[in-house]
Amino acid sequence: MFIFLHLIDLSIHQLAAHGEISKVRTQVASDAALLNSQDERGFTALMWAAAFGEIEMVQFLLEKGADPKTFARERESALSLASAGGYADIVQMLLQHNVDVNSYDWNGGTPLLYAVRGNHIKCVQALLLNGADITFEADSGYSPVALAIALGYKKMQKLLEDHILQLLK
Repeated sequence: MFIFLHLIDLSIHQLAAHGEISKVRTQVASDAALLNSQDERGFTALMWAAAFGEIEMVQFLLEKGADPKTFARERESALSLASAGGYADIVQMLLQHNVDVNSYDWNGGTPLLYAVRGNHIKCVQALLLNGADITFEADSGYSPVALAIALGYKKMQKLLEDHILQLLK
């Protein structure tokens, strides 16, 4: 026996993760506070949309006034979630809203470290162009370069090393 969830029964967070703009629009129109409401983990609808690569939803939420600088309970951010997922367009969109490119979460992970770990070259490029700190180390002791080397990501290693050389010029 299958149980089907009706979209009307989903929270704004779940709807955002699924890209259901019309349903989110309706909920926000009836209660504007939902736009920046946080779920039990502290995630906002924007964070869920960023984590699932829902670019149109991210754009819609930002246009409606969602706060891209909000942190969840363990200091996750929309930027770190988009970086971890490899969603370069969303990373770029969030960076245009002056989010902290060097924010860190509970274990010292930054958007740059998450993008390196996922081998997301375009995200790393966007983060570096916007001032990501290449020297920051996670609690594990890994810097972005050390992480790329440890994971065997040769192209990522070269990108990061080239960035360092540019900084030294």
